Amino acid sequence: MSRIECDVAVIGAGPAGLAAAERAKQSGAGRVILLDRDRELGGILNQCIHNGFGLQLLAQELTGPEYAEHFINKTFDSGVETMLNTMVLDVTRDRQIIAINSDEGLMRIDAEAIILAMGARERNRGAVTIPGTRPAGVFTAGAAQRFINMEGYMPGRRVVILGSGDIGLIMARRMTWEGAKVEAVLEILPFPSGLTRNIVQCLDDQGIPLYLSHTVISVKGEERVEGVTVARVDENLKPVPGSEWDIECDTLLLSIGLIPENELSREAGVELDAVTGGPVVTDEMETSVPGIFACGNVVHIHDLVDNVTREAWAAGEGAARLVTGKQPRGATIRTRAGDGIRYVVPHVVHVQNLADRDVRLFMRATHPAENVRVEVVVGDNVLFSKFERVVRPAEMLALTIPAGKISEQAIADAGRRGEEGSKNGPELVVRVTPRDVHKRGGVQA
Repeated sequence: MSRIECDVAVIGAGPAGLAAAERAKQSGAGRVILLDRDRELGGILNQCIHNGFGLQLLAQELTGPEYAEHFINKTFDSGVETMLNTMVLDVTRDRQIIAINSDEGLMRIDAEAIILAMGARERNRGAVTIPGTRPAGVFTAGAAQRFINMEGYMPGRRVVILGSGDIGLIMARRMTWEGAKVEAVLEILPFPSGLTRNIVQCLDDQGIPLYLSHTVISVKGEERVEGVTVARVDENLKPVPGSEWDIECDTLLLSIGLIPENELSREAGVELDAVTGGPVVTDEMETSVPGIFACGNVVHIHDLVDNVTREAWAAGEGAARLVTGKQPRGATIRTRAGDGIRYVVPHVVHVQNLADRDVRLFMRATHPAENVRVEVVVGDNVLFSKFERVVRPAEMLALTIPAGKISEQAIADAGRRGEEGSKNGPELVVRVTPRDVHKRGGVQA
């Protein structure tokens, strides 16, 4: 077994891994190695040939491969080393990576810091209960996307899509443009799971119907899918008797969510969040295992690649600060999801960072709402708030707390006065409230 030493090793060369590796190198880390099991850099971006990437971060409208190329070039220019066609077999708590490829054989990589950027995988039919036969013609939306965009195969001609996630919406448009007939998109929830712009551009503009509060209750066909039976669901997401109807089709695409890819995280003993399915992280993107960082869809599922890149930059900077001895010291405070919020990332914030630099919190709302304030509360005191005209579960919220807006003293004082502090001290609670509540108190944004 060969042995390799480096400052930072990044696992996964998709948008998160590329940005994290480049930023770690630029932030002062010495030898940075980027590993990926695929034959090329870019990850999932390579099959996302539609545009819409980089609008926020680069002020350009790029395709997935173009966005990847931008960061691949930056990665090479910074001096990051890459290992492709490399399968990572194990990651240990003491920052050792066991990997294998055809050039080096079995190897052990000893790193001062590891960044996990493995992305996510799609839920398939095994993750949900769909009665019926098991014919050919049932695909995940991402698999169909790869077949069409990279392999040149057409999965089917009459299509039903279960789930209104962004990949499914994009594939509804893509298959329509390739000459298929998309009969319907079905969403079990009473609101869409994808971005509004994708609902408009991929469904409305193509004349494809979206049925909310509906699901597939049976798949028909022997050798090949011949149709599906769908039904309306009630508030408990159970099919309503008598609401069933049939749709003839030869293909069923599943766009029923993504799961953070965390097998390696578990092997390393990283603590996982039960809500997100990803690691519990600090604002440096460091996990519960010292020296192991995580970013991108491996932490929580993003809807915009721009936010993946921002989060990866934080991980790269955090890893570089660790290896150069510049990590923040002192007190930390945990974050918690309050009313109207499903989860908050990061889970832990360094109080020193709140004073020294902008701290960005990512979160998702539990349900759609209009004209609300997203508030950061310690105890019963609103320390920071931001107005949002509309919040939707499908669209991630980002709350940037400017440097120095929340001081260590303010946290301590609010924690002493409030009743919401945990047994281990005060918490930063993020909640959604009607706009007119808390007109005073705290910093308004």
